[in-house]
Amino acid sequence: MADNFFEEKIKKIFSEKKSVIDIGGGLRISPDKGNRYRPENEWIRRLAEKVEYKILDPVPDYCPDIIGDIHDLPFSDDSQEAIICMAVLEHVENPFRAAAEIRRVLKPGGYALIYIPFLFYYHAESGYYKDYWRFTKDGVDLLFKDFSRAEKQSVRGAFETWIKLSPLGRLPLLLEFAALIDRLTGKNQTAQASGYNVFLVK
Repeated sequence: MADNFFEEKIKKIFSEKKSVIDIGGGLRISPDKGNRYRPENEWIRRLAEKVEYKILDPVPDYCPDIIGDIHDLPFSDDSQEAIICMAVLEHVENPFRAAAEIRRVLKPGGYALIYIPFLFYYHAESGYYKDYWRFTKDGVDLLFKDFSRAEKQSVRGAFETWIKLSPLGRLPLLLEFAALIDRLTGKNQTAQASGYNVFLVK
């Protein structure tokens, strides 16, 4: 379900908006810009070729289009059509300020797609970013309360999350089995999730 939600919202953003800012380069669709290119996201790259797609990062190391801080985005009020921010807010010192900045720079009716973790392992990267925060479903609601619309979809159910956090999380077939168990038992609908994909409208 989470993958369907993500795919649906990505297609909506890239078909309905003419420009997209990817804060942190989390889509990982370019081997030349951003961190950790993922060939399996090639379908997103093809969508991105049809719009003005730019990566923003706080450091120049991975050749972003824009160098900037999410706490003080280098855009004027009501200026951006869409923002994507995948697995970034756990790494920033003040996620509430970052969320307010995303809202500030979006045009009225602008879209944001954000991934935010809850039950997930520590994943700082030395010299690049630290790892400060995790967010429950209630925390997600509070963080984005000022948007006109917020839809959230849990990523992984309770059993798959537990497997993902264990050494067994490196086994894709076991993760698929765990996801099936979650669906059959309804555990994919509980508040015990790896994180949340959140689609926002200003």
